[in-house]
Amino acid sequence: MGHNRISGPSPDAHRRESATALQARPSAQVLIIGGGINGVGTFRDLALQGVDVALVERGDYCQGASGASSHMIHGGIRYLENGEFRLVKESVVERNRLLRIAPHYVKPLQTTIPIFSTFSGVLAAPIRFLTHKQGKPKERGAFLIKLGLSMYDFFSRDGGTVPRHRFLGRDKALAELPRLHEGIKYTATYFDASVHNPERLTLDVLQDGEKAGRSGESRKGGTARASNYISLVGMGPEGARLRDELTGVEFDFKADVIVNTTGAWVDLTNEAMGAASRFMGGTKGSHIVLDHPELLAACNGREIFFEHTDGRIVLIYPMGDRVLVGTTDVDADMAEDAVCTEEEVDYFFDLVGHVFPTITVDRKHIVYSFSGVRPLPRHDATQPGFVSRDYRIERSVRSGDGNTATPGGKPAVVLSLVGGKWTTFRALAEHMTNDVLRELGMERKTSTAKLAIGGGAGFPATAQAEQEWIKKHKGPGLDATRVETLLTRYGTRAEEVIAYLRAGDDAPLRSTRELSVRELEFMAHNEQVGHLVDVLIRRTSLAFRGLVTGELLNEIAAALGGPMGWDSAARQAEVRHAQEVLRRYHKVNVHSLVD
Repeated sequence: MGHNRISGPSPDAHRRESATALQARPSAQVLIIGGGINGVGTFRDLALQGVDVALVERGDYCQGASGASSHMIHGGIRYLENGEFRLVKESVVERNRLLRIAPHYVKPLQTTIPIFSTFSGVLAAPIRFLTHKQGKPKERGAFLIKLGLSMYDFFSRDGGTVPRHRFLGRDKALAELPRLHEGIKYTATYFDASVHNPERLTLDVLQDGEKAGRSGESRKGGTARASNYISLVGMGPEGARLRDELTGVEFDFKADVIVNTTGAWVDLTNEAMGAASRFMGGTKGSHIVLDHPELLAACNGREIFFEHTDGRIVLIYPMGDRVLVGTTDVDADMAEDAVCTEEEVDYFFDLVGHVFPTITVDRKHIVYSFSGVRPLPRHDATQPGFVSRDYRIERSVRSGDGNTATPGGKPAVVLSLVGGKWTTFRALAEHMTNDVLRELGMERKTSTAKLAIGGGAGFPATAQAEQEWIKKHKGPGLDATRVETLLTRYGTRAEEVIAYLRAGDDAPLRSTRELSVRELEFMAHNEQVGHLVDVLIRRTSLAFRGLVTGELLNEIAAALGGPMGWDSAARQAEVRHAQEVLRRYHKVNVHSLVD
């Protein structure tokens, strides 16, 4: 969804503790530009090593490509065809690892591929492998898919408990999924993983980094500070020139190393620092979210993952009581908003009909849409679907032109991340952190490989254990449903939220039972909420599920007014800003009392 570059109202400056902390001490060993999952992951890892690190994000955390993902944590079976064996190996290892260290957000996902032929594509596959060109679309048949899944199972053996794939013939396949196209010959089913709350997982990783920085400070080590709604606008006399997007305040920030993790905007960020680069060639991917019980039932709890008629790998993916359909892969125009177009919607309807021909889907079923630009390397003649999903780190040194001062008075080293995907963020952050430590002449103190993330620490391991956790924490004003919502939203960090709710007078919102007045206060004080829309899209899943109403907008604005310092005019401005973001970027029209 891009960065939602809609100018919004400004809260009181004194409420912005995250921003004032950067201005109060405008220097660090490392400055990270970009608060997507890879930047935030690097922030956490550096903080754990005792590095003095700061991070800034020009919008909200996880607002760009990280928040516009397919919500999958996967090994990338289709990358085998590109010959990216290292990436697939790393991806399946990291998938297995995230299932263990982030079990509150990362869950096993059963995935089924409908297959319409046996040997189709066998001759075309070597050509695709060698040239990375699709040519005339040629469907991958059972033989190729069996070969790919066997390799996938091999890569998945190390440290994983994910079951191996299985094949079914037509009759057994239709017995399991009776709404599938009757022309199928087989289905192949395997397991990957999903992340239903990517925005909250990113926030957990960020808060882990901040916590590590606080403990480091107490032992005279490094500190870790991060703020959203801070953009890099150039280079000033004393280092990187930063601007608070909510107040307009500009200030210079010194750093020995600048890490550029701005995704598809890497080249534009380097340009702002006075250094030309041509690393990026992102592609746009869009999704729609459907409220469609018939389609949801047809999926039978599984992701349906398949090749569409144009050769594009697409998915139909049940998420709670909604169905996610995606994704496209077209070259992005960085001068335009990343939004889901009408042509892409038609494409999605066509792909649903390709697999479930007896199910009708139309625009009235769409409750939300989103689009983002993948941070892919420049690919020239290579077709978008074959562009490498692997990553690399480009090093450069800012020339001593009088405006590149660092704390030590030396030119700053810039490390630019090219590429990167959700599944491998921990390993990528480890790689980037090792490069930064080398620049600083420091050594790694600890590994993140087995370190639980945020609310994943002590998370109940079974459904029965979850029910016991919920029973233990319910009480007056917090019934089992409410506690379950909090556990799903925060993981075991819900204990901190529950304690906050019980420490004062609370009341649920009239327009949703999923939020209360004090929980919104908790978010405002502890989760760097900048705008009302942050709560709708990234602190909860209310927008994603199509549950935003005019009443909800006004209730949230009223509840946030006190902790955010919003007067009546500011609250109304926040409601209008949320309406415009939802309309412009997500094709959601919400009317409210301030219209």
